[in-house]
Amino acid sequence: MAGTNKTDKIDWLGYGFIAIPVMAIVIFLFYPAALAIFGTLFHQRPEGGVGLDFSSYVFFFTDPYSLANLFRTLWTTVAALVLIIAVNLPIALYMRFTKGWLAALIQGLALFPMFVPGIIICYALIRYLGPNGWLQSLLASIGFTHYASPITTPWGPVIGLIWDGMPMTLLILISGLSTISDASIEAAKDVGASRLRLFRSIILPQISHSILIVSALNFLGFFGQVLMPFMLGPTNPEMMGPFMLRTFVSVRDPLQAATQATITFLICSLAGLVYIRSLAARKEER
Repeated sequence: MAGTNKTDKIDWLGYGFIAIPVMAIVIFLFYPAALAIFGTLFHQRPEGGVGLDFSSYVFFFTDPYSLANLFRTLWTTVAALVLIIAVNLPIALYMRFTKGWLAALIQGLALFPMFVPGIIICYALIRYLGPNGWLQSLLASIGFTHYASPITTPWGPVIGLIWDGMPMTLLILISGLSTISDASIEAAKDVGASRLRLFRSIILPQISHSILIVSALNFLGFFGQVLMPFMLGPTNPEMMGPFMLRTFVSVRDPLQAATQATITFLICSLAGLVYIRSLAARKEER
């Protein structure tokens, strides 16, 4: 009985520690989010009274500007997602299978944006890649005068998002690659497997979960980003983050801003579901 009571006390203590962050999430995240979503569905009707009303969603999906902003956000997110994996995967492979000072230097440079605030990254990109920036001045000094800055185009936010998301992507990919044993690589080499065959048959299947996790987390971060698309790229159409901010602050339309936030949340929840399912599948495999 004493052992049972001791176990019960330990369990209750654990539940108590878990309850603190869970209650904080419920109070400060889920409850306000539920109120906002509820407010987009039940609000004051023009004819009077409060009732179920989908007019704000009808307006969003019939408004060309709102749809253009949604499609621009999807395009920017997918483009940045594909490119950030294409850029970081070779770097992660190099650092996993290469030793020496050059690999350490590349790792330090790739992780450096982790310690730089996003607004500083935006300012640096504008100063370097923007119109009349350092790169344009450098190219002009060697006679190249046809430089067109990508910062003012839809590729501006993509460049910023890739730079800002590189450290987390690289760390997760390196973590996934670290689970690959050197013995399996050496055994495949001994039977004559080429580098492409090694990557396709051994490396890629073992890091598929890491790539999926990176894709889900970056999708969540990119889709709701405010700072990068606010400072980089064109203003028409704009991404959902600046669009929501402008609708709430400048236009002073909290209902439509909440509707935009709800649509953003529903799209991002799909990426969150992929992330959770990936973690659950990984635990089942173990």
